[in-house]
Amino acid sequence: QVQLVESGGGLVQAGGSLRLSCAVSGRTFNSYAMGWFRQVPGKEREFVAAISWTARTIVYADSVKGRFTISRDNAKKVGSLQMNSLKPEDTAVYYCAARKNVVAVSTERFYDYWGQGTQVTVSS
Repeated sequence: QVQLVESGGGLVQAGGSLRLSCAVSGRTFNSYAMGWFRQVPGKEREFVAAISWTARTIVYADSVKGRFTISRDNAKKVGSLQMNSLKPEDTAVYYCAARKNVVAVSTERFYDYWGQGTQVTVSS
């Protein structure tokens, strides 16, 4: 079984920064793409960013382009999401996900494993 554990969430003022991490453990498969999603209570989970196994392909939601940066360290089995210039509308629970495929995609149903989520709150 594969486990994903997010960390790094918290409370920050608008304009500030946070860095989320996602540690992958367990019986991991050889290569996998990773993604970040977020969800606000009462709304559907939405795509934030995704990165391919080699990091050659990176995809961002329009709402975070230029502010968020996704990265990964395959040797350490860690994925990261650097979030800068945070806005109150970025407030959500952020989820890390992995899929048994090297290609980065933005569609939630293509991801096989999920973390438990970490809360990010941006105050105005």
